[in-house]
Amino acid sequence: MLLNNSLRMIGSYLRPMSKKSLRLYSAATQPLTVPEPDGSVLPSSPKLEKLYTEITALTMLEVAEFTELLKVRLNLKDIPMGAVVSAPAAAQDEEEEVATAVKTSFTIKLMKYDEKQKVALIKETKNLLEGMNLVQAKKFVESAPAVIKADIGKDEAEKLKEAFTKVGGECVID
Repeated sequence: MLLNNSLRMIGSYLRPMSKKSLRLYSAATQPLTVPEPDGSVLPSSPKLEKLYTEITALTMLEVAEFTELLKVRLNLKDIPMGAVVSAPAAAQDEEEEVATAVKTSFTIKLMKYDEKQKVALIKETKNLLEGMNLVQAKKFVESAPAVIKADIGKDEAEKLKEAFTKVGGECVID
């Protein structure tokens, strides 16, 4: 593999170079600039210090060759960049999913009612709640605060609240 890379590089020397290629080549053949440490000194062995200085003195082309050599000798596989980038994105999606966990089940309660509109409220209760006759609706209204409906959607809860409010009931959606 290194032989193929070397042959490719020699072949690229024989081809005429554009200005862009010249700039890239000149940047690749210059030694890497080492950033200044932030003041914290980490103790290390002289062997590691020597290795560090030798690696930082390499040009970009030599670093690329060295990387390929390490991949071959250590039997490392190329990791697609999408996999590296998608891992933090997946964590972000999880956070958004938790943040956007929207309440989908609501309970509507009749808290109190206007005594003047009690008859209208009883009739509306009978009409809106299935399986209730007038006697059951009267007992239900008089037992306020009471749960009108549980585990319903937001739209249905809003409609029920509006209907009960029109006839003198005071409702709360939980």
